[in-house]
Amino acid sequence: MKIIVLYAAWILGTASLPAAIQSKIIEYKGSDKTLEGVLYWDDSITGPRPGVLIVHQWLGLTDYEKHRAEMLAQLGYVAFCADIYGKGVRPHDIKEAGVEATKYKSDRALLRERVKAELAVLKYQGQVDPKRVAAIGYCFGGTAVLELARSGAELNGVVSFHGGLDSPTPADGKNIKCPVLVCHGADDPFQKPGDLAAFENEMRSANVDWRLIEYGGAVHSFTQPMADGSLPGAKYNERADKRSWEDMKLFLAEIFK
Repeated sequence: MKIIVLYAAWILGTASLPAAIQSKIIEYKGSDKTLEGVLYWDDSITGPRPGVLIVHQWLGLTDYEKHRAEMLAQLGYVAFCADIYGKGVRPHDIKEAGVEATKYKSDRALLRERVKAELAVLKYQGQVDPKRVAAIGYCFGGTAVLELARSGAELNGVVSFHGGLDSPTPADGKNIKCPVLVCHGADDPFQKPGDLAAFENEMRSANVDWRLIEYGGAVHSFTQPMADGSLPGAKYNERADKRSWEDMKLFLAEIFK
C-alpha cells in the first residue's frame, strides 16, 4: 500500500509530557481523504522498537487516545493515534458520532482500507521496527482492529477494548495471522445477543490464537473516564480499566518477546 505523508509537525505545548516523551502530528493521505494522526515515542531510547497503533472510539481522535499513546510511549513503545474519520472530522456529540461510525461499520471494506493505511504509516516511522507492530482499539476502534486482523494484515497482535465483535463475513477469520485479545465488559448491553458466541466460533473455526477476558460488573466504555453513565449502558469502571490495561501489557510483552 502506497502511503503519502503530507507533513509531520511537532506538537506545541508538549512541556506537560515527561521530558523524554516526544510527539508530533502526521498528516497523510488515505484513499480519498486527508488524515491527521499523532505519534508518541520516548526519545531516550535508541534504535527501532515495537510500534502500537491506537484506533479511537466513535467520537474520533481525542485527548483520550493521546493519553493512552503517552502511556505506551512510557512503556518503551512507539504509539500512533489513528484518524479513521479524516482531518477535522471530530463529532461534537453522540448523534454525530453515530453517523460517522456507521459509515465505516456498515462498510467493512472501507474500514479495513482506512485502518490498513494507518498501520502503514506506523510501520513507515524510523523509530519503529516494522516487523514488530500491534494494534489496539476502543469501542469503534476495537471493531476496527479486529477487522484489520480479518483483512490478513501483517502484524503481531491486536487488542480490542469493549469493541463490537460482530462480523458480516465470519469466514474471514481464516485470514487472521496474529494473536487476538478481547477485553470485554461482562455486562455490556451493547453487545448483540449471539455476537459473543459467534465470535468464539469464528476464532475456533479459523484456529486463531485468541483469548477473551470478561470483567465482572463492567459495561460498555469501561476504560473511558469520560463515560459518566449519561449514555445508558456505557460507564467507566476503574477496576476493569486497570485490570484490562495490565492484561494488555502482558499480551504485548508476550507477542514482542
